[in-house]
Amino acid sequence: MLDIKFIRENPDLVKAAIQKKFVKMNLDDLIALDERRREALQLTESLRAEQKRIGDGMAGPLDPEARERLLAELRPLKAHAEEKEEELKKIMLEWRDLMLQVPNVPDMTVPDGESDAQNQEVHVWGEKPSFAFEPKDHIEIMNALKMVDFERGTKVHGFRGYFLTGDGVRLCFAIWNYAMDFFGKRGFTPVLPPMIVRKQNLYGTGHLPGDVEDYYMTQDGDALVGTSEVPIMGMHADEVLSKEQFPIKYLGFSPCYRREAGSYSKDVKGLIRVHEFYKFEQVVLCEASHETSVRAHEELRRNTEEYIESLGIPYHTVINCGGDLGLGQVKKYDIELWVPKENTYREIASASYFHDFQTRRFNIRYKDAEGRMQYAHSLNNTAIPTPRILVSLIENCQEADGRVRIPEVLRPYFGKEYIG
Repeated sequence: MLDIKFIRENPDLVKAAIQKKFVKMNLDDLIALDERRREALQLTESLRAEQKRIGDGMAGPLDPEARERLLAELRPLKAHAEEKEEELKKIMLEWRDLMLQVPNVPDMTVPDGESDAQNQEVHVWGEKPSFAFEPKDHIEIMNALKMVDFERGTKVHGFRGYFLTGDGVRLCFAIWNYAMDFFGKRGFTPVLPPMIVRKQNLYGTGHLPGDVEDYYMTQDGDALVGTSEVPIMGMHADEVLSKEQFPIKYLGFSPCYRREAGSYSKDVKGLIRVHEFYKFEQVVLCEASHETSVRAHEELRRNTEEYIESLGIPYHTVINCGGDLGLGQVKKYDIELWVPKENTYREIASASYFHDFQTRRFNIRYKDAEGRMQYAHSLNNTAIPTPRILVSLIENCQEADGRVRIPEVLRPYFGKEYIG
């Protein structure tokens, strides 16, 4: 959430952000409503002060006639104040709704564009495999090696259902255990968070109100969330942190749930786009400095890139255009792995920073060196998701005889060199 004072003082900048992110809202409506809010607030506070003045006057010894005069003055004033307070409540509800729709201002380096088709490649790594045989896709390979069962997964779960079995499960555990060691050496504290959360946490991260169709909701109005970023950000809601704690670096591990509403016919085969999966997520809180956020953003990006490089999987990184940014993101990179059978890259991780957009909503603050209260900055990046990473790993490491070669760094965790 942006500071309303910033919005009032920089309307053209915020309008440019709305346009660049293709957000459907009229900022002039918010600014006009904010004027009404400020006027209503000023009037309400004035009426309260007047009530207090009269009430204080009645506290001392008074004769009955004087007391009655004050009461006669207080009754209509109180009724008027109550009326104006109700008006203020209605204005505040509308004001908060509009404030939640205002996007964060993207970084100057973010390219223009309406969709992921306009994202720009900024980094390429690895040599794409050249096979002396016709390569298979991960579905055929994993079915043959009894690593997955899509048919029974669909029977039990429905569309996009799957069972990982045998070495499919063992390979996921190897990836997870290696990730624990890899990111642990980079100073991250592992966290197993709750994944059923109160809805206000989704508003806090900026996933709501825009992505409501993508969440599984409980009968109590809570949500099953699609990333541990949400509960981890909620950990420190309404807290004042110590500057000496920064940077706070968490490695969340969790099941994740996404309805994939609106993408019914997209990536329907295999393990690319499923309703439930597991994911390690990097989440960072740091001091309120643009330079610090930019530096941490690049570090989070490189963490995941280096993890992928250690597995030997070719990838590229793109900078997301304005239309492919979320409401709160200042800048985002997508890391995409090479999928040989499809002859394309597929997204595996997204690295984002937000300045104080999320922490203002969560009220996460700290005292700076001068003792002034500041909102912290927040960042996140996928560390590694399973089973999606299996798609690229299996296809890039397939052998002519149908076996799958295990990347060397995973072998101590997996226990053998090949599957099959």
